[in-house]
Amino acid sequence: MRRTLALAKKELQMYFYSPIAYAAFAFFFVIAGYFFSANFLYPPYVVDVRPIFGTITFIFLFIIPLLTMRLVSDELRMGTDELLLTSPASISEIVIGKYLAALVVQLLLVVGSLIYPLILSAYGTLDQPVLWMSYLAMFLLGAAMMAVGLFASSLSAHQMVSGIACFALLFVFWTIEWLGDTIGGKVKDYLGTFSIVGRAANFQKGVLDFADVLFYVTFVAVFVVLSIQVLERKRWR
Repeated sequence: MRRTLALAKKELQMYFYSPIAYAAFAFFFVIAGYFFSANFLYPPYVVDVRPIFGTITFIFLFIIPLLTMRLVSDELRMGTDELLLTSPASISEIVIGKYLAALVVQLLLVVGSLIYPLILSAYGTLDQPVLWMSYLAMFLLGAAMMAVGLFASSLSAHQMVSGIACFALLFVFWTIEWLGDTIGGKVKDYLGTFSIVGRAANFQKGVLDFADVLFYVTFVAVFVVLSIQVLERKRWR
């Protein structure tokens, strides 16, 4: 655990040595601020955090590939992956350390976006269960997307390829419920269970359903394990 945390700390420092992280943060808050002002600062005023959730999670679709594309691919490109793979730390510790660093960055975005409900509270009383459950859903959804980005980054030494792969995978999980609606029948219900956005519906009603929490936790675990397996295969090549 100590090695994992040390790796996470080192990876977190690397994030803020890179201009990409600052560009991603700037893009996030500029776009989120623009949509917030367009929706809430002109009458009629609607004191509801759910549009904020929709805006921010949609921005995640574009921001998270930028934030995760270098996690492993940078190591592969510079050849430092050999040092990592032969270090005393296990591949599991390396991958989890990188994921924890990415999760902290995503948490900073979520916490920073609390400024929008704070502004909104000046216009009326916010529904507290809806507010906090929506933000929990935002964090869980972002955590799941970060895990997909980590996996995509382990597939290629080229950051751009990893970023595009991440966006493609996220787009599939984002739109899979719409595909189910198009097909209909039992397929609709089956595909709907894998929708990372659809699973947030109960949270946005202020309802904490542990089945939805378990879905996101399992989703993260699956993609972290897949990332570990990809690097294990690279080790033995």
